[in-house]
Amino acid sequence: MSVLNLRKNRDHTTSLAFLDPQGSLGMQRYDTLKYRQFDKLTDKQLGFFWRPEEVDVLRDAKDFKDLTPWEQHIFTANLKRQILLDSVQGRSPNLAFLPIATLPELETWIETWAFSETIHSRSYTHIIRNVYSDPGRVFDEMLEVEEIVACGREISRYYDDLIRYSAWYQLLGAGNHECNGTRFTISEYELKKKLWLALASVNVLEGIRFYVSFACSWAFAELKKMEGNAKIIKFIARDENVHLASTQQMLKLLPGDDADYAQIKTETQAEMIDMFESAVQQEKAWAEYLFRDGSMIGLNQQLLSDYVDWIAHKRMTAIGLPTSFKGGSNPLPWTAKWIAGADVQVAPQEVELSSYIIGGTIQDIDDDTLKGLSL
Repeated sequence: MSVLNLRKNRDHTTSLAFLDPQGSLGMQRYDTLKYRQFDKLTDKQLGFFWRPEEVDVLRDAKDFKDLTPWEQHIFTANLKRQILLDSVQGRSPNLAFLPIATLPELETWIETWAFSETIHSRSYTHIIRNVYSDPGRVFDEMLEVEEIVACGREISRYYDDLIRYSAWYQLLGAGNHECNGTRFTISEYELKKKLWLALASVNVLEGIRFYVSFACSWAFAELKKMEGNAKIIKFIARDENVHLASTQQMLKLLPGDDADYAQIKTETQAEMIDMFESAVQQEKAWAEYLFRDGSMIGLNQQLLSDYVDWIAHKRMTAIGLPTSFKGGSNPLPWTAKWIAGADVQVAPQEVELSSYIIGGTIQDIDDDTLKGLSL
């Protein structure tokens, strides 16, 4: 294992996405790529760069005081849970996937992915500082909510399993080993299986768990309340759509990249389905916790539960898993305009623009585009 593989005549376009037999990564080069999809995702994410301080949330402090006690509970509980989710995602891609990535475009994507997640975590602090008179309480009381702690255990389990096993593999290699009197076996195939399941778990996290909290945040804005927070969540959702696309791409590409994953995909299908179903049940339990004292106009426990089923059907279908969840039309159709931020038309003099892209380009010019023009 080295930070730079100096092996000569290495063709990086023939390397596996993860755990290539030729060893660790060589030069960071992007002139020729094996999977241009990840390079495009990196460009897209960089084009979406934003800072939470760009969004004014001062009015949210007044709005929060005017909310009913149960609406305050819904808002604060969701904020706490979003902090938990991004605390995991802000560090885990680098810890889990980066050490075993063996393509330069994949390496850069993972770095970019993790960095954008840290912006999300910082944005929650920006909201808390401006909305609550005692910001520290939001963080200090977070782990007193069992529903949040249970979610934290579930989303960390597959990451932790991969990180531990990968560390042993990198330190000792494949084979039979003994440490502190305990005998154990490390195999590359088992490491690949843990990687596959971790990617599936992240797909569930990025594709389902975040969107339950997002829907609640946007429901307030639909009532002209807590609009600063909703705009920040809109930025975050835009990023999460890119992250979700990356895990979908990996789950689709790996079986063709490495034959082991084709077998692993079959072996783990039942566990992956169970992963989605477990997440759906946990999200429905979270909806029950949120609305335990009362609902709000446009959103209640049943609607949110129906939305979870609908979005789970959509996510499972996208990666080729059979699903028993109901598809059809979106039970919360107004969420579409928040997710598709670029489609929202606003008057610049009246509201902050949240649909801009920085550094984004469309490379659709060829040799014939300017044919016939002269200066």
